Amino acid sequence: MIYIVIGCLGFLIINLLDIVSLKRVPRAKPLTWILGSGFLAYSLIMTCLAPDKLPLPLWSTWLGWALLLMSIFLLIYSLFINLPFRKTYITTGVGGKLITTGLYALVRHPWIHCFTLLLLSLVLVSRSSLLLIASPIWILLDIVLVVVQDKFFFDRMFDGYAHYRKETPMLVPNRRSINTFINCLKRARA
Repeated sequence: MIYIVIGCLGFLIINLLDIVSLKRVPRAKPLTWILGSGFLAYSLIMTCLAPDKLPLPLWSTWLGWALLLMSIFLLIYSLFINLPFRKTYITTGVGGKLITTGLYALVRHPWIHCFTLLLLSLVLVSRSSLLLIASPIWILLDIVLVVVQDKFFFDRMFDGYAHYRKETPMLVPNRRSINTFINCLKRARA
């Protein structure tokens, strides 16, 4: 259970990133990001290694590996490629301009889907019953923290966020956001 708490602490620390960005605290941004991500990664590893295993069929492990590769790619893309890495996680102050393309054209917080898929895949691969318990807790906490970001921080951090909020759904894609996403893909290919 301690690993679930450490993961929750990791989420809380990661979300301090918005506060230190707005306050423009020197060097706090990368330290906050590294510490929070470290706690979350440690708790993920330790819950995967927990001794209580689920009796899952062998094919679920193979499905888990396929989903794991896809989820890691999507998570890396949404957090480190679609967003400008240096401005988002390293440079003092707010990360710069609002990103509304790529996965951020589909929903305002795409990493939640990627993280959920990552957790599902890790449950299938590791067969960890502790991770099965931790996953809904971490997903719910992530959603709660995203709601806080969306309501209290992002309007102050990014010009045009109120318009983006009206145009792009928070978590569940709609027809308009899917069309916008497809158009972004077409423009990227051209």
